[in-house]
Amino acid sequence: MKFRDKVIIVTGATSGMGMAIAEHFAREGGSVIISGRNEQRGEELASHLKKINDQIIFIAGDIRTPQTNQLLVETALLNFGKIDILSANAGILGLGSVTQVSPDTWQSVFDTNLNAVFYLCKYAIPHLLENENGGNIIINASIAAFKSFPNHPAYCASKAAVVALMKQMAVEYAPKIRINAICPGPVDTPLLWDSAKAFEEPEKAVADAKEATLLKRLGTPEDIAKLVCFLASEDSSWITGTSITIDGGILNV
Repeated sequence: MKFRDKVIIVTGATSGMGMAIAEHFAREGGSVIISGRNEQRGEELASHLKKINDQIIFIAGDIRTPQTNQLLVETALLNFGKIDILSANAGILGLGSVTQVSPDTWQSVFDTNLNAVFYLCKYAIPHLLENENGGNIIINASIAAFKSFPNHPAYCASKAAVVALMKQMAVEYAPKIRINAICPGPVDTPLLWDSAKAFEEPEKAVADAKEATLLKRLGTPEDIAKLVCFLASEDSSWITGTSITIDGGILNV
């Protein structure tokens, strides 16, 4: 088991990619703190994961606040004595053009997609640095960091910003901590279908995205989880400060 004796915090764990990532870490023996705003789904996930691995704790909370992120770190330290890996996955869209998006929506997108990552890293990094073997941070960004999509200005801007934050932190905290971002393309999750609402025909937009990939399929949450677990493991020990696209080749089209 690759993550036995590792303590992992997974945010955005109550749906989609974050849920699959949490399960992969649990199956590989990790002690996992999972977080999300949906308390019912979080408790159900924790109950499911405990059948695989009893070292699972769910913390409900709004990661847009510093306090929730501080609580995640404190919970890991109190229960497991350390933190080894952060997997930051929470994300929202805030659909609408620049002239349509309200200031509150814009702020909420940046609070979720960027500021929450800053808060989690701010409170966790001092403890990662204390580890003999350092630590590991994987940030779930998006191909939207590199490619524009109609009616996604807040999402595109926030994902580009979090990639920039990743690169800065990777330089700042090397060689002790490895920090990378993953940039998924169209993955079959609720967020993809919400994103498709920006188009006149949402179902056609999803079908077109599938067809636009070189591999002619949507990604799955499990595809993403496997990449995250690779980046979190010693198998990727010479990879840091990079953003890895996992998009079925769609950026080449």
